[in-house]
Amino acid sequence: MALPSDPVRLLRCGVRRDATTRLPTRHGEFAVVAYVDVRDGREHLALIGGALGGDVTVRVHSECLTGDVFGSQRCDCGEQLDASLGLLARDGGVLVYLRQEGRGIGLLNKLRAYALQDGGQDTVEANRALGFHDDPRDYAVAAGILHDLGVRRVRLLTNNPRKVRGLEDGGIVVAERVPLVIPPNDANRRYLETKQVKLGHLLG
Repeated sequence: MALPSDPVRLLRCGVRRDATTRLPTRHGEFAVVAYVDVRDGREHLALIGGALGGDVTVRVHSECLTGDVFGSQRCDCGEQLDASLGLLARDGGVLVYLRQEGRGIGLLNKLRAYALQDGGQDTVEANRALGFHDDPRDYAVAAGILHDLGVRRVRLLTNNPRKVRGLEDGGIVVAERVPLVIPPNDANRRYLETKQVKLGHLLG
């Protein structure tokens, strides 16, 4: 994968491809492409398994340090990431890893929100108490990364209708939404119920 040099392409995608290498994982080997958002300088990744063609299976995953790295059971993020990597390594596709921690409010504010949840608020109430929208994430950069990779039609692994709309607003055709449901545990049951009731997630 050659690094792009066309300024028109850079403007259209909104991201700059900055590095490409291979990444062996316990699921299999991926090509990993690092991107920089030209608007704010934030760094994002695309992990590519197999050849891309037809309706490409895609997971757009927002960074969750506590779940992805430390295995927190307060959310289902780490398990969703693990399941996605296994599927994409086996069947091919792209995982777009966005650096927008805590549904876009950042790590420190996410931990502050956890403390409010320990006091009885749900995840939406806690975000609003801290002065944030319930889900301020932006999927324009994900659409830009997919455009740069030549991906125009996707089978999107998600339970979140906002993610579907975000990619479609960026010119990506979501040909199919593929559920990615992780069974709840005692620590995240209320969190998942709130996402379903207040955020419209399709959890079955």
